[in-house]
Amino acid sequence: MRMYDIIAKKRDGKELSYEELKFFIDGYCKGTIPDYQASAMLMAMYLKGMSPKETADMTVLMANSGERIDLSPIKGIKVDKHSTGGVGDKVTLIVAPIVAACGVPVAKMSGRGLGHTGGTIDKLESIPGFRTSVSREEFISNVQQIGICIAGQTSNLAPADKKLYALRDVTATVNSIPLIASSIMSKKIASGANKIVLDVKTGSGAFMKTLDESIALSKTMVEIGKRAGIETVAVITDMDIPLGNTIGNALEVKEALNTLKGRGPRDLETISFEIAARMLELAGKGDMEHCREEVRNAVYDGSALKKFAAMVKRQGGESEVVNDENILGKAEFTRDIVSDKSGYIESIKTNLLGTASMVLGAGRETKDSDIDHLAGIVLHRKTGAKVEKGEVIATLHTNNEEKLKEAEALLRDAYVISNWRPDTRSLILAFVNSAGVRKYVDEI
Repeated sequence: MRMYDIIAKKRDGKELSYEELKFFIDGYCKGTIPDYQASAMLMAMYLKGMSPKETADMTVLMANSGERIDLSPIKGIKVDKHSTGGVGDKVTLIVAPIVAACGVPVAKMSGRGLGHTGGTIDKLESIPGFRTSVSREEFISNVQQIGICIAGQTSNLAPADKKLYALRDVTATVNSIPLIASSIMSKKIASGANKIVLDVKTGSGAFMKTLDESIALSKTMVEIGKRAGIETVAVITDMDIPLGNTIGNALEVKEALNTLKGRGPRDLETISFEIAARMLELAGKGDMEHCREEVRNAVYDGSALKKFAAMVKRQGGESEVVNDENILGKAEFTRDIVSDKSGYIESIKTNLLGTASMVLGAGRETKDSDIDHLAGIVLHRKTGAKVEKGEVIATLHTNNEEKLKEAEALLRDAYVISNWRPDTRSLILAFVNSAGVRKYVDEI
């Protein structure tokens, strides 16, 4: 078998066999296939597309390229949750303790942020002492003992995906639905869950900009899960507006804690509660109406907050943070941004807010960039709100005063203020499972 022939076959639009894909994945991981041939292969996949079978085969091969986490020592159905990333997305911090409080084990491996999409691990590390690097034995033990553990991904989890993604990033082959789907699902499959709930973000602050793109990606990932024997569903949620009122690691932890206390912003609560209910449903806890009620009970009786505190304590953090947010600290410099005119906030270019938070230090421009856990943005007014000239619409937080001017310029560009109130749209746009697609709106 020659890599040249496999590239030519895909270039001509033909379906590759499992053996041919295995030759490619194994060879690239071992270094016997050079970057220039792997690049040609990725471009052929990008241009010609991949069949459902090819996509599923490639996903499983990438999942098998490193270690597979064995969660069988943990009793019960293990349901994983994954978000495609967005601005202000702190849903995992809320969902995980709720689900654990409802009796479903949460053994979750999460990633760090890159660019304007913050990572769950970065957020948790803003809690003093919190350890996200744990051994496999400790990971399993924590879930067995308290029902929850959120840890960083091991370096040997789907290493083929890491190598291929780095190559895609420099060869203009990132924006391919089969390649995106296989990248996400390979890590989820390797993480060992029995079932998966996907939170697919769509809009200006997400990777997928339109509802149709998000549905296509969701259907592909659901099909991969089906072929891999892992029931997978997707909830498509709005990211045209930042989620919640904070962007930045410690700021988002504070907001997540408020949500677990039943005092969070409506949009964050709505999406988090729905994702949690879907996880409970997949775990066999009842129909959606019952699961939604269980989620609300876990929040309002305080059990979800207690579960968060137990996780923090177990992983070396200061668990008193659930009662005293001052433990997280505050940035040295803040700046209030006021509206330069009266009217309604017609829209927000959410991606620019994400970039502004990165400039302030809350995100990474490269994988080696340092994070300022106290940096970020607090939004006082969002899309649809009426504002008066001179009213504070946002506050910038940073430990680098020199970055305030650049971030303010980005934030002002992000806000569009006009004389009319915009129409509102559903926060949850669609639901996708193996039976099909249910749209909550006709168009994005």
